[in-house]
Amino acid sequence: MNRPTALPRRAAFAAAAGSLAAALLPVPAASAAPAHDDASSTVKPTIVLVHGGFADASNWNGVISRLQEKGYPVMAPANPLRGLPIDAPYIASFLKSIEGPIVLVGHSYGGAVITNAAVGIPNVKALVYVAAFVPDEGEQLGVLINKYPGTQIPDAVQEVPYPNPDGTTGTDLYLRADKFRSAFAADLPVSTTRLMQAGQRPFSASSFTDKTTGAAWRTIPSWGLVATQDKAIPPQLERFMYKRAGSHTTEVAASHVPMISQPGLVTRLIQDAARAAG
Repeated sequence: MNRPTALPRRAAFAAAAGSLAAALLPVPAASAAPAHDDASSTVKPTIVLVHGGFADASNWNGVISRLQEKGYPVMAPANPLRGLPIDAPYIASFLKSIEGPIVLVGHSYGGAVITNAAVGIPNVKALVYVAAFVPDEGEQLGVLINKYPGTQIPDAVQEVPYPNPDGTTGTDLYLRADKFRSAFAADLPVSTTRLMQAGQRPFSASSFTDKTTGAAWRTIPSWGLVATQDKAIPPQLERFMYKRAGSHTTEVAASHVPMISQPGLVTRLIQDAARAAG
């Protein structure tokens, strides 16, 4: 006798559950409404943070939390680390999914990626380089890194072959456990760098021989942070590249990862770029 009423109840429950699930689905960040500056009607740019080799997006956590507290929309995509011909178009496609102005930030190898990726994307209003490569068209990172003395990376890497989909063999680069901290993050606690080393993401050795095909800094204003204790990219090279790009340059006594050891300073630099770009 109760069966005829049970079916409508089930249907109503299913409909309600579907409505609840739809309400709980997250809105993609790229399509979210842009944030506004509390003090004005100016739309705050989306901050896009691109990590480099031997790292992942979690390296930006200290910066992300500070920017979010200040009301900025922030996105930190995974850089594939498969070489510039793959990484730059991937990040470019990600940028094209974002509405409104963008401040694009790159660390280390990520600087080379954003230099290529931002070409021809009009809503990228500022570039920020954090202890980063800033190559020009036709340049290779393997040549640049040896322009000035000081890098420990060549002596710290371990090469690991891997199979490519086409049957050829590629080479991934890892930082050795006994060299990771000194070459990459000497101003962080040993307990932290041990975790970073264990979870590092390798990147393709081809990244050092790939040629840059575009230089976005020629048309987009840029900011650069020199890490004066950097043992990965020589500080003298960072100064050279930032000067050539006409970047607004700041220096800090930090290792190759100032966004981890001094996230407040890196956040302020990004904010400077965001204000100027607005």
